[in-house]
Amino acid sequence: MSAKPTAKRASREYEKQQVASETAAAPKTERGPLEDYLPLVKYIAGRLAIGLPRSVEMDDLINAGVVGLIEAYSNFNVEKGVKFETYASLRIRGSILDELRGMDWVPRSTRARSREIERTISRLEGELGRSPSETELANGLGVELKEYYTMIDDVSSTSLLSLDDMTHGDDDDKQVPLLDTLKSPDANTALTRLEAEEMRNLLADSLGQLTEQERLVVALYYYEELTLKEIGQVLELSESRVSQLHTKAVLGLRVKLRKRFMS
Repeated sequence: MSAKPTAKRASREYEKQQVASETAAAPKTERGPLEDYLPLVKYIAGRLAIGLPRSVEMDDLINAGVVGLIEAYSNFNVEKGVKFETYASLRIRGSILDELRGMDWVPRSTRARSREIERTISRLEGELGRSPSETELANGLGVELKEYYTMIDDVSSTSLLSLDDMTHGDDDDKQVPLLDTLKSPDANTALTRLEAEEMRNLLADSLGQLTEQERLVVALYYYEELTLKEIGQVLELSESRVSQLHTKAVLGLRVKLRKRFMS
């Protein structure tokens, strides 16, 4: 089954479900019947499926997401005052990411190339005192700009998941995606207030060091949840060019976050 068309249909289905759910009278923290949240599983699976190779079946991601939904439904505590949808989203996404990691679908050569680019970004940032341009990065890698773009295209599928990497919280060993500490106040319940604030400041500072185009791509993809094609239409760029900008931005963010956590 092709992941991309299914992802778009899942997104539309979930958006319709959202409109309907907003009219419900139930308190925010209460959960509805389990089946009411199946569109949420399909939506999250669809978002994560974008950019993955066709060998990764959408059904496998949905099945993993359903496992996360069931766990969330069983463990949800209404007394903590968190929206069930927020709590379930974290569990669903974590379960799908675990499934993807278990598949080990990224070739070793691609992982090695991604690490090489990250090491070069880190070295150039130390030398320049800022994020390197694409030309500077290509020179640092010892390749022509055309070959650099080929390298970026090769590792693009690995970067699409990198901002969804998990960080452990101190609440029953739950995990919160790094990006969600910046996006959603509700997601911070698994972190201490100090940790959440530090994470938000770190991500905001790291985003501020990207080029204007890279910041726009990251904002439109992760916050406005546009597809790469839709971002291309907004910025009047090709989808492949948007993918390249996204990949460079995310690799750079990953370098900054890793430096902070290892320091």
